[in-house]
Amino acid sequence: MKAAGFFQILILAGPLANAASASDDLSSATHGTAYHSRFAATNTAEADAGNDDSANDDSANQAPPVLDRRDRIFYPGDTERPKPLLRKLFLNIALDQKDIFTSPFHVNRHNALEWLVPMAVTGALIASDTHIANAFENSRGQVRWGGRISNIGASYTLIPIVAGSYVYGAWRDNPKGREIGVLGTESLLDGLIVAGVLKEVFRRNRPDEKNPSDFWGGGTSFPSGHAIQIWAIASLLDHEYKHKRIVGITAYSLAGLVSTARIAARKHFASDVVAGGTMGWFIGRYVYDTHMSHLAHKHSSLLPIIVPQVDPVQRRYAFTLVFHPSDGR
Repeated sequence: MKAAGFFQILILAGPLANAASASDDLSSATHGTAYHSRFAATNTAEADAGNDDSANDDSANQAPPVLDRRDRIFYPGDTERPKPLLRKLFLNIALDQKDIFTSPFHVNRHNALEWLVPMAVTGALIASDTHIANAFENSRGQVRWGGRISNIGASYTLIPIVAGSYVYGAWRDNPKGREIGVLGTESLLDGLIVAGVLKEVFRRNRPDEKNPSDFWGGGTSFPSGHAIQIWAIASLLDHEYKHKRIVGITAYSLAGLVSTARIAARKHFASDVVAGGTMGWFIGRYVYDTHMSHLAHKHSSLLPIIVPQVDPVQRRYAFTLVFHPSDGR
């Protein structure tokens, strides 16, 4: 049994942090694409101001190429039309899944801790899951209330929330609300796919099933789908509102409550919710880092534009760096 348990811990290493390195692997691609977007905006402004064609051609030639087919920016005009929205959303999800499930092959010394720490914690919890579960009262009332509270992290609760954010953003022309709705949907779908695949791989029995905690017993306990979803949304909100700490604190507190409630409801073990919550947090961060563009909403920092200054009479030629407020496009 000890050998089997150790083998289980080794197997868990890949999926526990499969979203972690994917976020880091694409950080350079994200910056490169944002840089490409800034060049495009600059070229447009210069063309409107009447700059010569050679300067524009040089700027275009300097722009780095896009490294994959992912459309990283959801502009307002795209998100308000079903066809481009669905096309972008499902293409991005397909590329997300490729990056997530191939991330174990990209472990390096820079992201090793993001793999080793969750692996060690989950391995320790697997050995203590039964003891932790028995430490609860496990009364009928506890199980009933645990199930009710944990429903906050269910898909039928979270989907209306992100959909409501999108509707509000479209109705009030609020780019932030629209972005949270779109990226929240992407995070939820990414989490659902990851949880569904891993549940079929590990087939762990739930605490209220026969032979509880056994892996490959036909159950669907590992990892917790509720934990993946609620922590993915909490992570996304924390990154979206990084300058409003109360949002992140509230989101993470709610995610922790839901995760604990899943244990109290005897639907998951502690290792299930910790593994699910870890993966959900990385998925939320990954979606934010990969698709979020500060040029896409009004509250973003100023957009840099290079404006040529030409004075033929005095033979003065110069370039001025102007920071122009972004208009949400």
